[in-house]
Amino acid sequence: MTGKLTIAVMQPYFFPHAGYFRLMAASDVFVVFDDVQFPRRGRVHRCEMTPGRWLTLPLAPLPFDAQIKDLRWADGARTALDKRLAAFGLPGQATTPAAERISRHLTGSLGDVTSFLENGLRLVADALELKANILRSSSLGVDPALRGQARIIGIVRALGGQRYINAAGGRHLYATENFQQAGIDLQFLVPYAGRFPHILPAFFGNNLADLRDDVRNTCQWGP
Repeated sequence: MTGKLTIAVMQPYFFPHAGYFRLMAASDVFVVFDDVQFPRRGRVHRCEMTPGRWLTLPLAPLPFDAQIKDLRWADGARTALDKRLAAFGLPGQATTPAAERISRHLTGSLGDVTSFLENGLRLVADALELKANILRSSSLGVDPALRGQARIIGIVRALGGQRYINAAGGRHLYATENFQQAGIDLQFLVPYAGRFPHILPAFFGNNLADLRDDVRNTCQWGP
């Protein structure tokens, strides 16, 4: 890596796999993409606990075109989430300060949905000793009419970034030449092949040092 200011942009997933946090490890500024349409089949509102089994947040019904920042809790969400956590044996035995903080986060006051998601990401980032500055896209004043890669370029420019780093799955979304014309170096992480596809259970059952090493050792850029 060089000294270029590196930006990553990602929707605020609910305790995603460890590979997600490589974007924080690789960037100087991590932008929580909250002013885009909520993907109902995505991972913003659900966390895979074991293969094919999901912990899903109890959200209120919203219009199809609702943005992530518009998400709201369903009535009785605290009780519903407690039952869903219990089905997976959570919060479980907290053996580290990081696990204790995550346990309090999961069982405490829910507050705003987007803040709940962002705070969960911050807790994991702190535990993994990741230093990226975390901001919300809705706070940057980028033209909401921009779409696709133009929106991403607008975000990077708003932050004065010289490099944009994306997960491997986004290669089909972005054209290198368009970023080059904007003075931005476009890079992609290699696909995640680490040991922790289910990070929430890992915090309650694995050595935290193993998680840190996994993120660092798999944080590589593709050609």
